[in-house]
Amino acid sequence: MTEIHWTPIMVENRLAEAADVLRRLPNATVQGYASTWPPFVRDYWEAYGANEVTLRRPPPSAAAITRMDQALPWLRLVDPADAQILWLRANGDPWKAICWKAGLSRATAHQHWMFGLCVIAWKLNGKAVPRGISKAGLIARAKPMQDDAA
Repeated sequence: MTEIHWTPIMVENRLAEAADVLRRLPNATVQGYASTWPPFVRDYWEAYGANEVTLRRPPPSAAAITRMDQALPWLRLVDPADAQILWLRANGDPWKAICWKAGLSRATAHQHWMFGLCVIAWKLNGKAVPRGISKAGLIARAKPMQDDAA
């Protein structure tokens, strides 16, 4: 079996898949809560619009849950502020909301996001992040890594 060479794009896709899997898991319910009352049956003219219909995608596969379990600890490999930006972006939040929550400008938030992806990719590949390297320097070093994988 060949060793996976992780790139920032692969890390981004795996984190987005993990966020999607978490959204698709069944809702948590309180155990032991039950009612002895029968359900109230409405007539058709009373029931129109009584309950909003919520459509959910099917539950995730076991392999998707395993990949999610592997990807979630990756967020501990980066600074908590960068992990927050990575997770918000994986959830599909718009950049404007991310910038507001993180208290950063759009360009700075994007740089933190790219830096977090690059750090995770470097560490998954078994490399140590060079000491004293700037965010832009690590992102520039990771760019050839992405081009080689493509």
